[in-house]
Amino acid sequence: MSKTILITGANGFLGSSITKIALKKKYKVKVLVRKKSDLVNLTNLKVEICYGDLRDIDSLKGPVDKCDVIFHVAADYRLWAKRKTEIYESNVFGTENLLKTACSIKNLKFIHTSSVATLGLKRDGVSNENTQVSFSDMIGDYKKSKFISEQIFLDYVRNKKLDGLVVNPSTPIGPGDIKPTPTGRIILQTLLKKMPAYVDTGLNIVHVDDVALGHFLALDKGKVGEKYILGGENLLLKDFLEIIAEISNISPPKFNINTKPLYFFAYLNEFIAKLIRSYDPMLTIDGLRMSEKKMFFSSEKAKKNLGYRPRNVKNAIKDSVNWMKENFIKT
Repeated sequence: MSKTILITGANGFLGSSITKIALKKKYKVKVLVRKKSDLVNLTNLKVEICYGDLRDIDSLKGPVDKCDVIFHVAADYRLWAKRKTEIYESNVFGTENLLKTACSIKNLKFIHTSSVATLGLKRDGVSNENTQVSFSDMIGDYKKSKFISEQIFLDYVRNKKLDGLVVNPSTPIGPGDIKPTPTGRIILQTLLKKMPAYVDTGLNIVHVDDVALGHFLALDKGKVGEKYILGGENLLLKDFLEIIAEISNISPPKFNINTKPLYFFAYLNEFIAKLIRSYDPMLTIDGLRMSEKKMFFSSEKAKKNLGYRPRNVKNAIKDSVNWMKENFIKT
């Protein structure tokens, strides 16, 4: 008899990739989505759609019932919001509602999808799951909310209320980035030749499908209460943009800009966004503050203990570029 898995945020970028792998692995798949959610990423997938909202604990009882596994992937992934409380409502209170509901299910395995955003950063080096960190290191409401929700989950596990572990994806790219994510926007803006310059920062880039598969490796081989970074390769933003340009046969951005003068434009962007409902700021204060630190990480623990094997970063970028061209750029 096939096991039943509930995936929150299954209509999203990472969630939909996880959903497709779960179906290939013959799970009975339940997906938790809001009633007004965009379900294009779930088109033609044989899943049981459960309408609910993490912020409404009563709406979670039906979806969670009779599940063997929960992948909690849903998150409000915004570096800026008109109402900051919305980020905490989903990422913190929503997670706690799901945990409270899941406690009633026996023999349940819970995989909490966190982020490398919750981890410590080394000034001149590569961070891992054990790099020292505290709440005061968190920049912006997204990072703060993910840090709090991860700690709440780990408290549940330590107190033996739940059996589960944490995965910390780095920066996924690839097909299905419908919003798109902040990194997806960088790729798209580069393709549209609207990225004239770059700042001196760095990211760990990984194919979304590798992160998705890493969830199942963690489920099968991970230890209860542990954290596993699911990343790819560390790249300077300059090198990332050059690979995008090379694949697309366009000129890369050539100018390296100091972040300090950009803060005026970030403040202005956010001010305009508060006045105009439909305007989403490309440049934000928290985004700039984050960019002043290179976010380099090691996935060695996942490679050693889970058998995690992410593909070459150029292949990941190529898949993302091709998908962006097909879905966002008119020819």
